Amino acid sequence: MKVIYPGSFDPVTFGHLDIIERCAKKFDKVIVAVLNNSSKKGVFTLGERMELLREVVKDYPNVEIDTFSGLLTEYANEKECTTMVRGLRAVSDFEYEMQMALVNRKLYDEIETLFMVSSGKYAYLSSSIVKEVAMFNGDISCFVPKVVEEALKNKLKGGQ
Repeated sequence: MKVIYPGSFDPVTFGHLDIIERCAKKFDKVIVAVLNNSSKKGVFTLGERMELLREVVKDYPNVEIDTFSGLLTEYANEKECTTMVRGLRAVSDFEYEMQMALVNRKLYDEIETLFMVSSGKYAYLSSSIVKEVAMFNGDISCFVPKVVEEALKNKLKGGQ
């Protein structure tokens, strides 16, 4: 079975990796689909996010990093994939994710959304929190892989 795990991954965190690793063990193929949202300014470019993801999932041969823009349902249809995975950290995530799952199902009646509850140790973690802590020179090593930590620190210092 092939699944899509979509997101912005700006930056990828240990919470994202937890979901990716668990999916890699359960499914034949996992497509990590990085949203290219041109109206939203992220810390990392699309290319940088994809490269960081490729680096941190390199030990999972059944994980593919790809990108999409526009409707996720159109992308899923193009990929001939009828299952997507979404991570849930809290009840507040469920409300939004359920609404999105229902909209996606309305747009593409073949799509199913599977919700994967995050590991308790990552239930509080988000990319926004990581960026905020990093902006104030806080220690983010417990939130992201080393390669992501270094890239984020370099970005915030004004580097490329």
